[in-house]
Amino acid sequence: MYPDRKEAERLLCEAEKMNPGPWGDHSRTAAHCAECIALRCGMDSDKAYVLGLLHDIGRRFGKRHLGHVSDGYSYMMSLGYDEVARVCLSHSFNNRDLNAYVGDHDTSEEETKLIADNLNKMEMDDYDRLIQLCDSISGSEGVMDIIERMSDVKRRYGFYDQDKWDANLKLKEYFESKIGMDVYQATDKENYRPG
Repeated sequence: MYPDRKEAERLLCEAEKMNPGPWGDHSRTAAHCAECIALRCGMDSDKAYVLGLLHDIGRRFGKRHLGHVSDGYSYMMSLGYDEVARVCLSHSFNNRDLNAYVGDHDTSEEETKLIADNLNKMEMDDYDRLIQLCDSISGSEGVMDIIERMSDVKRRYGFYDQDKWDANLKLKEYFESKIGMDVYQATDKENYRPG
């Protein structure tokens, strides 16, 4: 289950009021990218848009790092949106490795266990992979070059797991082979701006 576009947009706007910041426009860019790529490879573009829009919804609860993953998962599960809850969890773990998370591990034991247990049970699908890719090319001002985006994250946090870096590049290749074109062309990188 996942909300329709109108409800997803309402949830994001409400969350931004609780914790303003560039993450809202990053999420809009991810939604745009997910929709554009999904349209070209036979996936449900509305679902992709909603999942991209809400992948970081855990940020509504404040400035947390790994905590935004468990917060988003728990919040979406409480609303009955299990497919959104899934990407709140999966978007940060393209290798399902909790130690590869870029940022502070600011979760309680219980939250860490919730993330680890659900990751271990999860079989990644193309929606998980799509949102992972879109997260890695989406900035708050528009679509970014994947290397530029990952380098920016590395500068901010002082670390970027090499396996995660390589997996993101493989995701880009995977979706480009599915759509038969460059993802930047598919997402109108040069012209798209959120908001």
